[in-house]
Amino acid sequence: MGDIAKGVLGGAWTLLVGWILPTALNLSVFFFTVAPSLHHIDLAQRLWPSSKVNTTLLLLTVSLLLGLVVSAVQALLYRLLEGYVLWPATAYDARCRHHRQTKRDLGDRLALLRLEDLERAGGQLPEDAARQLADLRANPRIARAARRDRLRTAAQRALLQEQLRRYPIDDDQIAPTRLGNAIRRLEEYGYDRFRLDTQVLWGELTGTAPEQVRRQEELARVSVDFFVALLYGHAAVAAAALAALASGDADRPVLLITAAALTALIPLWYRSAVTATDVWAAAVRALVNVGRKPLAESLGLTLPSELAAERTMWTLVCVLSQAPYHERAAALDPYRADPQPPLVRPPVPPPTPPPPGS
Repeated sequence: MGDIAKGVLGGAWTLLVGWILPTALNLSVFFFTVAPSLHHIDLAQRLWPSSKVNTTLLLLTVSLLLGLVVSAVQALLYRLLEGYVLWPATAYDARCRHHRQTKRDLGDRLALLRLEDLERAGGQLPEDAARQLADLRANPRIARAARRDRLRTAAQRALLQEQLRRYPIDDDQIAPTRLGNAIRRLEEYGYDRFRLDTQVLWGELTGTAPEQVRRQEELARVSVDFFVALLYGHAAVAAAALAALASGDADRPVLLITAAALTALIPLWYRSAVTATDVWAAAVRALVNVGRKPLAESLGLTLPSELAAERTMWTLVCVLSQAPYHERAAALDPYRADPQPPLVRPPVPPPTPPPPGS
């Protein structure tokens, strides 16, 4: 019973902080800045509470209900920000090309700084490294950025590496938005390292991973959920403020300031969501690294000692999980764990007969 209560409270916490709390914040802004300009509308007059206590109850109730609704459609909200929904094909392709180029440029800038440090430290570079350094210096775009990069401290250079790590390794996995790439890199980790497709085996992986690691992943995602919900709420309240300008009794300065302030904050929350994916990615990495062995055991498999064999095993498992059964799935047999021998109970000795004359 204690484990059930802990699981329920844990799920409630992620829902409360990730979706209900930002919804309540956005509704509070709406109640204090936009709603007063709508009081003259008949429907608003009938629905608006008559006391502060009732207003507070209304705010809490609507926050709870809207938070649950937003949480239910979070997949659609994420896909829109990631660039997978409602993006024209031309815009999608253009932004993907832009991010591929940005990723290459970040890699080239870091490579230039590294080679220049080696040149200063050791003098003569190997022929291949010297040729690469010359090519990078000849690139006008990289050379222009290098003039600023050379002035960076070690900590500032680490931020460049951090930006590069927010892209998936495979260029074919590049998404059209920064948030899409930041999330795609954590979805790609298990497949790139072990051929364990976490998108396919997510339910099995989280169901068998150690509780602390699984809980760490859930809490890491809460921060991203919070900023995503805050971003959409700001956009909705800003749109409501602009629409309320058409009202006859509208407080135009308040509505304009509200719309402008919320619109200005949207890029900040988007950037914060992208940054928050770093902790999420670390949690998913731990989930894959630590959860592979219990996942294999729960599937009746033995984790191979060689990495190449393990990659082959997870490839077969993912294919078996997605595609209809085929006789080629028998290639998974060498990785199946030996069945446990049946438990043999010792024979029960016959009852001792009573002594004669008893």
